[in-house]
Amino acid sequence: MSESVTTRVRWLLIFWIFVLSAVAFLDRVNISVAGSSLEAAYGLSPIDLGWIFSAFLAGYALFQTVAGRLADRFGPRRVLACGVTWWGVFTVLTASVPPGIGGALMLFIAIRFLLGAGEAVIYPASNQFIARWIPARERGIANGWIFAGVGAGASLSPPLITYLMLHYGWRSSFGVCAVLGVVVGAIWYGLARDDPGEHPKVSSSELTYIRSGLGESPGPASLGQADRARVLVPWRTVLASHTVLAVTLSYFCFGYVAWIFFSWFYIYLAQVRGMNLKASAWFATLPFLAMAIGCPLGGRISDRLTLARGPRMGRCCLAAFGMMLAAVFLALGSMVGSAQMASVVLAGGAGALYLAQSSFWSVSAGIAGGSAGSISGFMNMGAQIGGAVTASLTPWIATHLGWTASFLTAALLCLIGAASWLGVNPAAVLAAGDDGFQSSSPRPVSAAGGQSGEPLRS
Repeated sequence: MSESVTTRVRWLLIFWIFVLSAVAFLDRVNISVAGSSLEAAYGLSPIDLGWIFSAFLAGYALFQTVAGRLADRFGPRRVLACGVTWWGVFTVLTASVPPGIGGALMLFIAIRFLLGAGEAVIYPASNQFIARWIPARERGIANGWIFAGVGAGASLSPPLITYLMLHYGWRSSFGVCAVLGVVVGAIWYGLARDDPGEHPKVSSSELTYIRSGLGESPGPASLGQADRARVLVPWRTVLASHTVLAVTLSYFCFGYVAWIFFSWFYIYLAQVRGMNLKASAWFATLPFLAMAIGCPLGGRISDRLTLARGPRMGRCCLAAFGMMLAAVFLALGSMVGSAQMASVVLAGGAGALYLAQSSFWSVSAGIAGGSAGSISGFMNMGAQIGGAVTASLTPWIATHLGWTASFLTAALLCLIGAASWLGVNPAAVLAAGDDGFQSSSPRPVSAAGGQSGEPLRS
């Protein structure tokens, strides 16, 4: 390759993480589309189904920090490839529970818990990749594209799973998702490297651009740089950081709201709004399409605002605005009489919510140094605990108070999540000192939207 050619390998790999993200959500959302079939085949109630949904999220939440540490130690290439294989196995097992078997509910709970544990690697490992490969000025849009995979995979699920269910039975859909995941994971392993300096297709000019955007010297990484990039943050430092705790609380609220769409929206349209199977499948895609648009749009706006007005405006204010706007859409959508119009308005809430998505991951990558996987895993644990709560609490509220109350509860959580951004310092850093990581002191923001100089207290 001519050294005059500037490659864009980092964006090819970001695209492939987008694909992995889409497959991950295809694997997890398929059960909500097939939920009615599971209820009929195994004599489950909606509350039983809620426990199965919660089991996935419990495994997903509990293994976030473990997954992040694994990504920090072993790199995103191997960790993501192993994760895809793991969740492919347990996706197949979900469809392998024999009808009429005793204790089917407990088997589903165990299988979905272990599936969640395997899927826990996807976003902490992706954020470790972001921290190693993506300059600070591009992290909003990079995260936006990765999380657009959430909307793409989730929007693909209702029509694809419904088609497979109608033509081949609900079990076939799980097998198709598993095979797709293994193929995509194998391609990722062949394409990816943990460090841009290790990739044979990265040109010297792209490598210089990446390293300058990460605050490293443009030449080959020194041993000192490499060591500092992989020093792990002690958990006592994480738990003492106001920024980490505030962004985790906000992401708990985000996760609660997002998982109403992932777990219950299809069932809500079919059973509460009275749509038939095909109509439910198509209208249920609207929130996920809105997410797929909102993620890269929010990431692009975040990067541009950060460049022009600094990270407080570009990361924090945008995220708070998106969550407040989502609260308005959720409250209005829950009260609309028309099922079709309610789908559109509630989808607007999902899109507004996902304007904030890249801010969470850009901030966590920026403050974490070499521990981006660990810090983002801890933050994402908050979101998944929120999801586990909504998986069981939403049907309980709906049963006792009605579905309008369920969506109003979600709107309230959006407002709490928006307020939590007041406690986030986007220019904070958990920096390495002689005695490990410590909270830091002020550093200026560069014109490129990154940071320079001394770090800020977190």
